[in-house]
Amino acid sequence: QVQLAESGGGLVQAGGSLRLSCAASGRTFSTYAVAWFRQVAGKEREFVGGISRSGDSTGYADSVKGRFTISRDNAKNTVYLQMNSLKPEDTAVYYCAAGPRVVTGQYGYDDWGQGTQVTVSS
Repeated sequence: QVQLAESGGGLVQAGGSLRLSCAASGRTFSTYAVAWFRQVAGKEREFVGGISRSGDSTGYADSVKGRFTISRDNAKNTVYLQMNSLKPEDTAVYYCAAGPRVVTGQYGYDDWGQGTQVTVSS
């Protein structure tokens, strides 16, 4: 089990950028793949993207491809979500999740952070 904590959310204008961080506790962080999801009230949690355990492989939802980038620093037990060219429809609570491999379904992950709010104004 790993404990996760997101940070870096906030209010930004359309076209702007934010970088979210997902800090993990535990010495085995490098054995987990990590994904980012987002959720708008009343809607299902949506896969944003994920990164493999070593960081050599990433995958993204079509809605964010080319604008968002996921990276990780296993020495710092941290995964990052760099979000550029933000749009109002990116407004959501963003969660990071850890699991054995990157899958797009939320039920593939056992450990979740508490979420961080991202609001993009038009």
